Amino acid sequence: MRLPRPIRRKNRREVVVDLLLWMLLCAFVAAMGPDPFLDPAAFGTVTGPRLALASAAVLVGRRQPLAALALLLPLGPWRFSEGFATVDLSWLLPRTGVKILPLVPTSPFIMGYAYMTGRREAGPWRPVAAFGLITAVGVAVVLGAGGDLALWVSMVTGLAGTYLVPYLLGLVRRLVIRQRGQARLSAEAQARLRERARIARDMHDSLGHDLALIAVRAAGLELAPGLDPAQARAAGELREAAGDATERLRQIIGLLREDADAAPLAPVNEDVTELVRRARDSGMAIDLDVAEPAPALAGAVVQEGLTNAAKHAPGAAVRVSVGPGRVSVRNGPARGRPVARPGGMGLAGLAERARLAGGTLTAGAVDGGYELVVELP
Repeated sequence: MRLPRPIRRKNRREVVVDLLLWMLLCAFVAAMGPDPFLDPAAFGTVTGPRLALASAAVLVGRRQPLAALALLLPLGPWRFSEGFATVDLSWLLPRTGVKILPLVPTSPFIMGYAYMTGRREAGPWRPVAAFGLITAVGVAVVLGAGGDLALWVSMVTGLAGTYLVPYLLGLVRRLVIRQRGQARLSAEAQARLRERARIARDMHDSLGHDLALIAVRAAGLELAPGLDPAQARAAGELREAAGDATERLRQIIGLLREDADAAPLAPVNEDVTELVRRARDSGMAIDLDVAEPAPALAGAVVQEGLTNAAKHAPGAAVRVSVGPGRVSVRNGPARGRPVARPGGMGLAGLAERARLAGGTLTAGAVDGGYELVVELP
């Protein structure tokens, strides 16, 4: 037979814990009533129903602690003879020994279920209705005992300490856990955005560089002697297609990076000499000067500089200088038509990398050409 959800337990541990809780609660409930050996009849009529309520409260309390509070209501702090403290209010009341926060053997269990109610009850209306009922019972108990002001003080402190304060503690705990969960989800979303930005920039740097080299090769082939007009036209179309692909890549990467925060990027691991060799094989005239040790960002700077030279100054002579604290890529005037539109995002990403590394990036026109310089500490 399948048990109702409030009674089901997830695992054996929950069964054992609730069984121990039930045994302990029943022992405390029995201690509140008549002695079963001296007055078995009174024990059966008074303690028997209380034990049934306690058993039902343990059965449903794990899933529905508010229902457990309602079941334990007859076992609440309605005896005002014992309390957490006794105060002298003779300046206000005829009686001197007024009990503050009255306690009964079941008070710790009621406090626990009140705390669990704050932890698990999402809406406010059910707890408000339950606390209204509890307050009504407390008022009835005080009025039935004569309505003495000392009884009102005991009842109010009992309700606050046994029900309200534990509930509020559970509520605060639930709100803190929810806030932490929201912060974790926000951090995960930001991490995804940063990773998306990193991938987008890496795609732009790597694919943009390769497309620029393809365009350089196509431009060289277009001007090569011995080609018939159809072949030269095909080479020109290839060069234009590479430029259009570069522009589409820039637009797509812009969509991928939309709303993504700037993030530290992994430096390009490709060796500077390998980048220069590939560019030379594509037809670029490059003069390389490397002084060890090269900074970690050297590959990224050289790749960006060669890409820009290939796209915006085809046919220009390029000089690459790499030192421990300075990396520069400088090209002369262009000798052909640019193969891509200006306005890419490579320099912005490179500037962010340089900033995170503690350096600076400068770029601009020099003697009819263009120079990119990154200085690092």
